[in-house]
Order: sequence, then C-alpha cells, then structure tokens
Amino acid sequence: MRVLLADDHQILRDGVRKGLESAGATVVGEADNGEEAVALAKETTPDIVLMDLSMPVLDGVAATERITAEVPGTKVVVLTMHDDPDRTRAALVAGAIGYLTKGTSFEDVYDTLERAHAGEEVLSPKLAATMLRTADEEDSAKDLLSDRQRDILQMIADGLSTKQAARELGITQKTVHNHLNATYRRLDTQSLTHAVLSAVRLGIINLGDGDDGDTL
Repeated sequence: MRVLLADDHQILRDGVRKGLESAGATVVGEADNGEEAVALAKETTPDIVLMDLSMPVLDGVAATERITAEVPGTKVVVLTMHDDPDRTRAALVAGAIGYLTKGTSFEDVYDTLERAHAGEEVLSPKLAATMLRTADEEDSAKDLLSDRQRDILQMIADGLSTKQAARELGITQKTVHNHLNATYRRLDTQSLTHAVLSAVRLGIINLGDGDDGDTL
C-alpha cells in the first residue's frame, strides 16, 4: 500500500510515517499544504492520501476534490481534528472515502487505510451517528454532489456534451469524465442516463429544455 501524507504538522507526519513503514506500507511523499498534496498525488499516484482538512494554500476539502477528480486511481482518507457533521459531509462530498479524527489509535488508522485501499467507505460510528441525527433529508440529497459535479450534471441534462461542458468550465474533457465517475459512485448508478434521472428525482438538478448536444 502506497500512501501520501498531507498535513501541515511535521511532528504528526513523522509519527504516522514511522508507523506506516513499520507496518509494511510505503510512504511515497509528504505535503504540508493542499496545493502540494495535489501536485504530489499527480506525480506519485499513491493508493491512498491521508489528508488533513486545515492546511494553508489549499484546504483539505478542496485538495480532496481535485485529487479524486484528477488522480482517479487514488483514494482519500481524512485524518483531522474536526468532528462536526458539516465538515465531515463536505469532505465526503469532495470524494473522501474515509474520515478519522486525530486521537484515533494508529491501529485504527492503519485498519481504515487498508479497508479504504480495498474500496470500502469508512466512517467512524460516532461521526456516522452524528451525521444521521443532524442531516435534513433535502439538504442531504443536495450535498451528495459537489458544486462542480452538480454543474456538470446539469449541463449534461441541458443537452451539452462532455466536450462542451469542459469548454464551458475551462477544464479538460478527462476531468469532466472523472467528475462524472465520482457522481456515479455518489448516486449509486452505472450510467449517465441513470445519474441524470436520479439527480432529477432527488431535486439536485432540473431537467431543462436545452438543445441536444454532441454524443459523449
């Protein structure tokens, strides 16, 4: 398991690195801000990024969204001091598949990384219960997707092709497809048509009357 550490506290990174290496994992790099985390993830393509949320230059939520969109083979697990449901939900919407709070034992951190590496979504029972208690059903539906994911899906529903959506947003067509793949996972769908229909039913997007776009 190849891991990238993203945290602006050197002492914490040192401790986690030693633990990971002792357990047989490989630490492929360390970043002390979100922008550096994105750059290193692109360069090293780790299996997992262990991500703090409060970092300079680019925060962990924004860095997570970029990594999951731009380095699709890499999974993100959050390790942070924040345990409030809004921060948790923002990180999960951005694409994180695991969320731990600092103070968690290293054994639990490593177990979570292994489970995330295997494709599981891992959230501590305490945080999961808190989110369920506080989540409003309508807001939760809207929060399933990030703003960029909603924008892209709305453009597709309006008749734009992925190429046109990429041009409108000033991003590459590959990045659009990466966002759509993340959207499929969030909506538990397997196709673009089903994703659009699910999002319409949930009130996330509107079924507009746009002109038909090019094929994908």
